[in-house]
Amino acid sequence: MSNIYESAANTLGLFNSPCLAKVELRVTCKGISDRDALSKPDPCVLIKMQSHGQWLEVDRTEVIRSSISPTFSKVFTVDFYFEEVQRLRYELYDISSNHNGIKEADFLGAMECTLGQIVSQRKLTKPLLKQGSTVSKSFIMVTAEELTGNDDYVELSFSARKLDDKTVMNNLNPVWKTFKTSLNSLCSGDHDRPLKCTVWDWDSNGKHDYIGEYQATFKEMRGAMDGRQVQWECINPKYQIKKKNYKNSGIVILNQCKIIKMHSFLDYIMGGCQIQFTVAIDFTASNGDPHNSCSLHYIHPYQPNEYLKALVAVGEICQDYDSDKMFPAFGFGAQIPPDFKVSHDFAVNFNEENPECAGIQGVVEAYQTCLPKLQLYGPTNIAPIIQKVASSASQEMHTKEAMQYFILLILTDGVITDMADTREAIVQASHLPMSIIIVGVGSADFSDMQMLDGDDGILRSPKGEPCLRDIVQFVPFRNFKHGSPAELAKTVLAEVPNQVVDYYNNKGIKPKVPSEFESSRTFAP
Repeated sequence: MSNIYESAANTLGLFNSPCLAKVELRVTCKGISDRDALSKPDPCVLIKMQSHGQWLEVDRTEVIRSSISPTFSKVFTVDFYFEEVQRLRYELYDISSNHNGIKEADFLGAMECTLGQIVSQRKLTKPLLKQGSTVSKSFIMVTAEELTGNDDYVELSFSARKLDDKTVMNNLNPVWKTFKTSLNSLCSGDHDRPLKCTVWDWDSNGKHDYIGEYQATFKEMRGAMDGRQVQWECINPKYQIKKKNYKNSGIVILNQCKIIKMHSFLDYIMGGCQIQFTVAIDFTASNGDPHNSCSLHYIHPYQPNEYLKALVAVGEICQDYDSDKMFPAFGFGAQIPPDFKVSHDFAVNFNEENPECAGIQGVVEAYQTCLPKLQLYGPTNIAPIIQKVASSASQEMHTKEAMQYFILLILTDGVITDMADTREAIVQASHLPMSIIIVGVGSADFSDMQMLDGDDGILRSPKGEPCLRDIVQFVPFRNFKHGSPAELAKTVLAEVPNQVVDYYNNKGIKPKVPSEFESSRTFAP
């Protein structure tokens, strides 16, 4: 087993945040053609990772002799970061038995992809491209599997019988309240690990009296999973030494042990859950005349504006988790043709029946095309667009399946004018499979927008109803103006995996088991 990022990360300083999960990658090739028609190739695959625009070799498979369809035994362990675009390149070489050097080996083809594409498909199959980008008849398959830790929870219900004369809350036969803890916290996932359990007589002054203790393992506790009781003698070591006829200080009984499976983000993604990405763009007059170079909507021939930078940075990551790559794009705050009435949820492509654009590039082109046709106006109302996406998320909620989770990216240049309606819309959306990212563009004072982000306290509707979940992330673009747009994406998307998991786990919705058909879709090069 090999961690292909360890050496690269040490060399390049790639990752500063803890990874979301670890993924194992396995490589298979099919139908390799060789330049030497008289013998079969001796294939080897090099794996490279892109950093700062350059490809760095981080590992390679073993060489398999005389094989046109090798299945390599080497397994690569990769740190997975949802909030980053992790680009990988697989290069296939024929390394003859006379030498093992890559410089002298025959190049048979290469495939480039992102780690997001691999995990979202679970098995990614693509043709190998030869030099000059010509498509070969050879295919490479990369299969992903999450290395699972033990994030499960356990519920335990204890009682006791005939405790010593020191009573627990004035009760010699107490029934304790059921409590829940993670299996990692309880025993670090080791079911045979000895656990010391102590019983105390609680006193309000904090001077609790020791009753006794016993030792158990989680393996023993699991005996209470099938309706049986498991019990232990509670022993006071001092009494055991001093009293000749001492037996115990009571019996502790485990009445119920219940393991609660906690599914991970990749469980849902690999089970077919799609990220439905939608963007909403502010076209209010405060952005300035798009023809003026000072406008936030000015289209520079060589330098993208802040709207485009934020859109591409976030969209580039989300697109890997949507198989059809069709993204709805809306605008708000503009007068739109043909009657030039103000709209707060119009399709940027002016096709209200089908507001979807082909790929992130399609969204960019629709945005640039619509600008000359609009009259920037106002006010800055975002509740309508939240409600529009929430309507789609509500339909998904009623399926009670983990197949679509919605992310709404709102790009705005100022503080919104419908704060009360927006708070109400967000509170209602917190019950749905949906997250909202708001990026403040320009130099406006966004301090009032911080209240929408639940980091400083629970957001409430005007009627006082609290958000069920924290689903909003707000950041001003200027915080990242002198850095990479990728840093913006990392910040606004870092919470999404937990938001996805929290929603489905709280609803008791399990991920689907990926079928062979779903997990082996072939993508065009």
